[in-house]
Amino acid sequence: MKFFIDNWFLFLTAIVSGGLLLWPSLSRGGGAGGAKVSAAQAVQLINREKAVLIDVCEPAEYAAGHAAGARNVPLGSLESSSELPKNKSLPLVILCQTGARSSRAAGILNKLGFEKTHVLAGGLAAWREANLPVEKAA
Repeated sequence: MKFFIDNWFLFLTAIVSGGLLLWPSLSRGGGAGGAKVSAAQAVQLINREKAVLIDVCEPAEYAAGHAAGARNVPLGSLESSSELPKNKSLPLVILCQTGARSSRAAGILNKLGFEKTHVLAGGLAAWREANLPVEKAA
């Protein structure tokens, strides 16, 4: 105990530096929420690593407009959906209208065993802003 009292400043320095090393992963939401990617990075993941676009919007929102090629898996039915890829090592790019539901969906998908989940920052709005193709259900 005397050693701790005599060297309290060293212990404080070690705790602060450890916290600063962990800060980047904590501020991104760690692995639980998925890494945020831009629309351009999402396209690169799709082209280079065969990432699958997962739209977690409700069916009516999805029908009104969605990213071309995206699979609709509403947030409430993620855990029981057959639309998710069987290969859990495939990268997933998760999106919704604004990006708010996507982080929650990424956390659920990580718990289901998916290894590489990415959240599209800004959601469908960012996808449209990047002039990427949007489809509407017939």
